[in-house]
Amino acid sequence: MCLRPPPRRQTARVFRRQRLGAVFLTGAMLMATGAQASPASDLYAAATKVVRENYHGWSTRNFRTLEAQYARKLARACAPQGETCSYDTGRAVLGELLADFGDAHTYVRDPEGAARYRESEQGQVVPRTGLRLARVQGGLLVASVAAGSPADLLGVRRLDLITQVNGQAVGGLLAPGQAAPPGDFGPNEFARLERTGQAIDLTLRRAGEDEQTLKVIGLPLPARDRPEPVWVGAGGRVAVIDLPSFLSPDTAAEFLAQVRQLQASGVRRLIVDLRFNGGGNLQQCVAAASIFGPVVYNASYAVGGFSYSGLDGREGAYLDSVFASPSRRVWTGPAAVLIGPDTASCAEVFAYYAQKGGARLVGEATKGVANSGVLLRNLPDGGLIAVTVFRGYATGDVPLPARLTPDVPAPLDIGLLTTQGRDTGLEAALSALGETAAPTAP
Repeated sequence: MCLRPPPRRQTARVFRRQRLGAVFLTGAMLMATGAQASPASDLYAAATKVVRENYHGWSTRNFRTLEAQYARKLARACAPQGETCSYDTGRAVLGELLADFGDAHTYVRDPEGAARYRESEQGQVVPRTGLRLARVQGGLLVASVAAGSPADLLGVRRLDLITQVNGQAVGGLLAPGQAAPPGDFGPNEFARLERTGQAIDLTLRRAGEDEQTLKVIGLPLPARDRPEPVWVGAGGRVAVIDLPSFLSPDTAAEFLAQVRQLQASGVRRLIVDLRFNGGGNLQQCVAAASIFGPVVYNASYAVGGFSYSGLDGREGAYLDSVFASPSRRVWTGPAAVLIGPDTASCAEVFAYYAQKGGARLVGEATKGVANSGVLLRNLPDGGLIAVTVFRGYATGDVPLPARLTPDVPAPLDIGLLTTQGRDTGLEAALSALGETAAPTAP
């Protein structure tokens, strides 16, 4: 997600006079449906109020009409429980409403998902194994392994496939917008298990080896992962940097430091892996992308706007970035960016500006929320709602594309990965840069 636009006091004053009326409107709407006050109705009222007052995205649907429609659905769903109707019921109906609204950047997180976000955004230290997992066909893919973590020390590798956790089969790939079925075990459930600090049995599948089960215990580690080189090959000429998220306020600085270090070591071709990067702080991705050239991202709010700029891999002064030569860049050699359906929001913005700077996009189409940014608000259940509050423009009145498509299509083939150790995305990126494909996944 593209997060946290600068405070906009004028807009806050504009909305302040509307708030009492908005609360009354939602309450009256629910009362008109016959719904009793309950945790579900409280959650619904709070979330819809945030969207109604703040939304400024690309959806063309009438939110008030949908709000009334789904208020009636909530009333029917809550009729048997009355005033005890749960937050879960309210959240389920909210999810349907927002899906119907048609802006994937506006959504709700349950309390557990909100807790995971806050841990990463605030840089908390929590019990972790060091694994970051992603849903793929057949299980949970190890998207990254934190260096020196318990999982790393046990020999768990990036792109290993986890098929079972504590003897339970794990959930695989979900269709876009599909909710996980009851009893499903996915990345969130794994994070919850990590936080207990108890031993976890991981069953791994890796090419050329028998399926193995390892016991790992989470230890106190930072909740957020850092950019780091995960493979250097072709005689030291080419390197892959895994860039897991842009949530950390020093992501761009750390990424720039890694790039400089690789340049000093003789690397001349760069691959940035964003396949499992869900976004983060917009200023960080803009700054990081400016290693490929000056970047100016224009955010248009309902009232006014703001520009984010990057230069030389750092946050740049607006006028310096606007008037800088397009050839001014940190990385001057060939480059590729690996993208996929889990590449979202701010990561899509990075990919867009990297492509403008000459990098090849390799992999699969991205999630499709590159052209907007969100505001986060707490909800009564302990969860969060993300609401789109600005539209993204590259220059003038030309909006960013919603979705990035690869210059070189190369879907990640889980079958080849688990049987032959071949990362088809990496192979395609190496080929695009004129290098021989890696024999095995890094």
